[in-house]
Amino acid sequence: MNADKGSETETPGISLDSMGDWARTHRAGELRKTDAGSSVILMGWVHRTRDHGGVVFIDLRDHTGLTQVVFHPENLSQDALSRARAMRAECVLAVRGTVLNRPPDMVNADLPTGEVEVDVTDVRVLNVSKTPPFPVEDDTDVSEELRLRYRYLDLRRTPLQEALRLRSKVTLEVRKYLSAREFIEVETPMMVRPTPEGARDYIVPSRLHPGKFYALPQSPQLYKQILMISGVDRYFQLARCMRDEDLRADRQPEHTQIDIEMAYVTEEDVYALVEGLLKHVFKTCMGVELTPPFPRLTYQESMDRYGTDKPDLRFELELVDVTQTVAGSPFKVFADTVTRGDVVKGLRVPDGA
Repeated sequence: MNADKGSETETPGISLDSMGDWARTHRAGELRKTDAGSSVILMGWVHRTRDHGGVVFIDLRDHTGLTQVVFHPENLSQDALSRARAMRAECVLAVRGTVLNRPPDMVNADLPTGEVEVDVTDVRVLNVSKTPPFPVEDDTDVSEELRLRYRYLDLRRTPLQEALRLRSKVTLEVRKYLSAREFIEVETPMMVRPTPEGARDYIVPSRLHPGKFYALPQSPQLYKQILMISGVDRYFQLARCMRDEDLRADRQPEHTQIDIEMAYVTEEDVYALVEGLLKHVFKTCMGVELTPPFPRLTYQESMDRYGTDKPDLRFELELVDVTQTVAGSPFKVFADTVTRGDVVKGLRVPDGA
């Protein structure tokens, strides 16, 4: 946890402490009523501070949540109390104290830790922060440009922390599922010879071979084929793919894909493996129960109903064939289309007239 280079000056007159022999006993979101009476050491960021005429309250935060820590004048030296009062958002503290139950009228039902607080007996300031350019809150009403500029602050927010940890859990479960089915994970090179595929390669100039370039892989298809021929008959990789193309809503310069390759199998074997993998990942990571086999569409049915070979099945406005209905239409576009033997389709929108 480092001091932030925000928009204002650093917290004045505060000397920094080292952790020394302190070791964190709990994370900030872990304490519960059953921990009352325990001596604990917490470390994290200052989320907010409140000075109630002598008693200082600080919400201390890490990725698990936050706990209210209380600085009573009678329990601390004047220097420690002054340091607590000088804290601002995103300073980094280590506190030692005793877990106490909050009075019934002071319980915060919105927090998992809302029934307890830590009565601080010692504090160490591990780092100070400049005033952040925006509050590190779950709902931050600031522009994406500002959040990306201060990405290290943005990533402290709970929704982004949860996204990172979900992705980590998904990749772990993918590896566990496939490894249990005798797949091995093979990492393929990132700098390769260009291969003619659908997307354009990023190229990297070679210092040792002037005028020659490596390509960053759009996908590791070439290596998948080599591995199959080499006798690696069950292989997978969480492959990084690069595409030097114009950005679209569903495309960015790089992405990760799960590559799976199997020898001596049929289409049904592939369907069963992938459906089982998705069922496992959704169940273990999100608590969602999927029921294979998943619905399947032929290419022709997909084009007939949706006009695309990658339909979003949540979109219920399917194409309707009105060729016979408009066959005698005076509208020349329709009439000529039917005469050529082509079809006319439209979207039926109920109550949309």
